[in-house]
Amino acid sequence: MARSSAVAVGGMVREWRQRRRLSQLDLALEAEISTRHLSFVETGRARPSRDMILRLAERLDIPLRERNVLLTAAGYASVFSERLLDDPALQAPRRAVDLVLAGHEPFPALAVNRHWCLIAQNKAVAPLLTGIDAALVTPPVNVLRLSLHPRGLAPRIANLPEWRAHLLARLRRQIDVTADPVLVDLIRELQAYPVPISRDRPPDPSQYAGVVVPIQLRTEVGTLSFFSTTTVFGTPVDITLSEIALESFYPADAATAQALRAAR
Repeated sequence: MARSSAVAVGGMVREWRQRRRLSQLDLALEAEISTRHLSFVETGRARPSRDMILRLAERLDIPLRERNVLLTAAGYASVFSERLLDDPALQAPRRAVDLVLAGHEPFPALAVNRHWCLIAQNKAVAPLLTGIDAALVTPPVNVLRLSLHPRGLAPRIANLPEWRAHLLARLRRQIDVTADPVLVDLIRELQAYPVPISRDRPPDPSQYAGVVVPIQLRTEVGTLSFFSTTTVFGTPVDITLSEIALESFYPADAATAQALRAAR
């Protein structure tokens, strides 16, 4: 049993190392162990200790959820908890999320989980979702599906090809980091959506000096242009917190800022 668990966890370590494009020497230096010992771990000839697994996982920047998988495969108990957001232990972080979202008004902001499902949003988001197919805004709401689906925001995004490419690139990077099969299925779904040919003149990237990729959304008050920032919790030790991301949208031009302040 010990031999089989050592082989299993060793294969996982090797897979994560290769995913991070590190040689055995690179990882051994980072983890301050010998390449010989790392080789023995990866081939199952040595069963890594609990501390060794956590050290390698830290150097490989493995998500907390997958660190538990490594520990379990090696025969150890999981270390990182996963609580629901309404758990009393997460009351303070959840309050922080709500404060950040509310404080960003009158500009839109939302919180999503690791699969881009909506957790929370501020009051500035709902007015931008008028005319969306009801199925796309029925929980659980996936914000990438909502953005790119032909019955979602896609027909109203003036620079859809540019914004679509940006979102898919972000999703690919996330898949590289997490190896999450749900995200793999999601990107296949998104890539299959038709991309309508816009009759509008494509936006000139030079107006943003190559700094950000905006989303340009047609609304009843005109075309609103936003760029976004992503905020995550620092040094989380709970899986749920580690997988929350706050997406805050800022006006990319003065007209957008003025329109949203007036609407408020």
